[in-house]
Amino acid sequence: MPPDPRNPSGPAGNGRYSGGRVIVIGASTGGVEALYTLLSEFPEDCPPTFVVQHMRPGFVEGFVAGLNRVCAAEVVQAQDRQVMRSGQIYIAPAGNMHLCLAATPVVSIRLTEAPPVHGHRPAVDPLFLSAAQLRPAPVAALLTGMGRDGAEGLLQIRRAGGHTIAQDRASSVVYGMPGAARDLGAAHQILPLSAIAAALLRLAAQAGPHISERRIS
Repeated sequence: MPPDPRNPSGPAGNGRYSGGRVIVIGASTGGVEALYTLLSEFPEDCPPTFVVQHMRPGFVEGFVAGLNRVCAAEVVQAQDRQVMRSGQIYIAPAGNMHLCLAATPVVSIRLTEAPPVHGHRPAVDPLFLSAAQLRPAPVAALLTGMGRDGAEGLLQIRRAGGHTIAQDRASSVVYGMPGAARDLGAAHQILPLSAIAAALLRLAAQAGPHISERRIS
């Protein structure tokens, strides 16, 4: 029998996460393909990873199933009050809720019915803004997408001591969201999609304040 996702101890397998930073990722137009590429590089024991991809209701189930075919880690739809576990990637459900994180006292998921943000629900900014309150602050990536959702949240994560990455123009289908983050000075690094997974995993393993790295344009 598989472990209960709401029970952080459960049978043998993934357990309550106790080290390093969590990873948060936001994407929109072009993000489905980008996330297949990025998340397929994550190992089976990856840090807890939380993803908001702008998507219409009815498509998330197929997206999660497709990711599970190519990912070593387990990919699941986020559930309210779910406690994070290592080796799991949580995808925001589409429809009428935002995906947020709360540390009470361990990090858990909150699905909230707040109004749309930047015309989206779920939106990236609620995830990023809530993640900026975690300690240690997370590692975050803002991928291809139209508009500016996630740019302000990425900036707040940077200010909180997290490490922030924006996808570069050349590898983005639409350079709206990562471009807005660049313009705000929200990204420590601007990287091609092919380099983002390795950077996220390396930085998530570091505890304490971020380590500045050379910015790549």
